Amino acid sequence: MSMAYEEYMKQMVKPMREELVQAGFKELTASEEVERFMEGLEGTALVVVNSVCGCAAGLARPAATQAVLRSEKKPEHLVTVFAGQDKEATAKMREYFDGYEPSSPSMALLKGKEVVHFIHRHDIEDHSMEAIMENLLAAFEANC
Repeated sequence: MSMAYEEYMKQMVKPMREELVQAGFKELTASEEVERFMEGLEGTALVVVNSVCGCAAGLARPAATQAVLRSEKKPEHLVTVFAGQDKEATAKMREYFDGYEPSSPSMALLKGKEVVHFIHRHDIEDHSMEAIMENLLAAFEANC
């Protein structure tokens, strides 16, 4: 891949990354970061598998940020990996989603290393942002 293309993609996805970071999510961009995070994880965590697709921009990221903002019960940790951009980090995180097919965008609510709630792309596409947010809020209420 050319350097010009890689730079173009970095600039294109920058606002997509910042949307979650500004809402308090920590980006995990390397497989080693994912491994360190997961090996030390105690409590609850919301993992957003970010993506450049339209349903990530119009539905998944806003639902995740609004759910975190509006909930009294929320995960102790908020992290994100970027599918198609940080490929090794995303692949490593997906190793922890045992039994769940790769999906982007997607969201996993973890208790320790156990996935207690998972939202696939098909649970995002063709759903309203509010419905996705309510899905997350119910998961937070039940597990956080």
